[in-house]
Amino acid sequence: MTKKIVVDPITRIEGHLRIEVVVDDNNVITDAYSSSTLWRGIEVILKGRDPRDAGFLAGRICGVCTYSHYRAGIMAVEDALGIVPPYNAQLIRSLMDQALFLHDHAVHFYTLHGLDWCDVVSALSASPAKAAKLAFAYTDNPIAAGEDELRAVQNRVKDFVSKGALGPFNNGYWGHPTYRFSPEQNLIVLSHYLKLLEIQREAAKMMAIFGGKQPHPQSLTVGGITSVMDVLDPSRLAEYKFKFDKVADFVNRAYYPDLIMAGQVYVNEPSATAGCNLLNFMSSKEIRLNRKDFLLTSGIVLNGDLSKLHPINEDLIKEEVTNSWYKYENTNEIALQPYDGQTNPNYTGFVDGESIGLSGKNEPTKLLKTNEKYSWIKSPRYDSMPMEVGPLASLVVALAAKDERTEAIATDFLKKTGLPLKAVFSTLGRTAARGIEAKLIADHGLETFNELINNLKTDSATCATYSIDKDKEYKGRYIGDVPRGMLSHWTRIKNGVIENYQCVVPSTWNAGPRDKAGHKGPYEMSLIGTKIANLSQPLEIVRTIHSFDPCIACAVHLMDTKGNEISAYKVEPSMARI
Repeated sequence: MTKKIVVDPITRIEGHLRIEVVVDDNNVITDAYSSSTLWRGIEVILKGRDPRDAGFLAGRICGVCTYSHYRAGIMAVEDALGIVPPYNAQLIRSLMDQALFLHDHAVHFYTLHGLDWCDVVSALSASPAKAAKLAFAYTDNPIAAGEDELRAVQNRVKDFVSKGALGPFNNGYWGHPTYRFSPEQNLIVLSHYLKLLEIQREAAKMMAIFGGKQPHPQSLTVGGITSVMDVLDPSRLAEYKFKFDKVADFVNRAYYPDLIMAGQVYVNEPSATAGCNLLNFMSSKEIRLNRKDFLLTSGIVLNGDLSKLHPINEDLIKEEVTNSWYKYENTNEIALQPYDGQTNPNYTGFVDGESIGLSGKNEPTKLLKTNEKYSWIKSPRYDSMPMEVGPLASLVVALAAKDERTEAIATDFLKKTGLPLKAVFSTLGRTAARGIEAKLIADHGLETFNELINNLKTDSATCATYSIDKDKEYKGRYIGDVPRGMLSHWTRIKNGVIENYQCVVPSTWNAGPRDKAGHKGPYEMSLIGTKIANLSQPLEIVRTIHSFDPCIACAVHLMDTKGNEISAYKVEPSMARI
């Protein structure tokens, strides 16, 4: 007899995400549904605005991905108007991008995703002396892993327990059978979890040096950048490099070694080595190093075949709403290219049903209408195919392109963990790919910095002239990779203002519902075949979904421009955990 599990909301993410799965008598997931249950956003209020406002408004799509959407909005307008920013501006944007990637990936692994791998309660019984020695098995120079530091961390968390709570670690699935770290390994990760609180401040300051502040930096403009005094100030440049080195040091001495440790330990955990049933991947070039080289690679890999790298044809990117709470008007097309995209709501609600509750028994609950519309996220498709985007896609595409920088780190990771190449196609591999991408930036990002220093010796330009003909119509887009994967902004400009604006974001690609042909998106596909050890503690579901680093606020973006209340929704938590 099949049973349903509802996890709503998925926590430790940005936005509102609900996962429903169907399990068989052996507790194996046979079907899965991904749904965003909150409607909000920004696209419609961009209509009628001055194109120079696009980046500032788009940057408010999300409080985490602020710079990603800010830069995308600026660059989409530049593409439409044919404006090419000076080389210095392009390099500064790249340095700001690197600050965001390093911050985002490290925070994800520890603060958002780390507790899916690390059992905090187990760490309380660890031997700090043994843990300190063990840390040297994963790096020659561990950070925050001395016996005294580990003992202090352990005592700090024990203080929470003695007061009857685990504080920020409360309500976890501690003791779950799919946790595989030893108490000493858990203590190492816990120490790095707390150390990151210091490091992430440095990464945020890196962004603020050239962005004015973080989040929501404000130094980009159509044509270039406005932080001219910071760019021309040697002390500010030196400050960026100092903070970059500090963050990169954490990546190389904590983040990357912890991934190696996870790769070695979780190789025998089925729920970690599964989670990648969809093998279509897409990424776009990003992070400029110099005039011709980028750190991330562009292309498509189909069916996991690394022997073939396909170029991206932008005309084949379309969005469908068959199972989304939207409708397309005045067209017979089931999928629209983003330049012609529409965002018209068509909410159809939930139905009464039952699902497994915290007691392990069926309890009344509201369920998705899975045979109809069931999410506020659209279904992007490339040539009618679902695609996974994100660090795993970036890694797969780079390997197919035989990118030497990426190959070197990926080969090192596989050698030290003993994992085969096929292991990257998994929840564990997706998590590792994010760390490999962080190390790629930590090891090579300063190539951009050195290029800027050399160029400033003969060139001080930072902004091009803004020019627009109000009698002409324009269209343009930005396509590139951001921390969560391939992002694109598409705009049409008419009469000197924005006529249409659409965003196709990483979590839309990954979290979208089925399309008309019944093809599932990456989230849904990743869960099929996963065995749940304890139906009332579905850690396996949370671990796999977290490996994508969901940002649902980015994936759902529309609001009433007149300030009217559209509707009100009450979220009924089910299986909610930290």
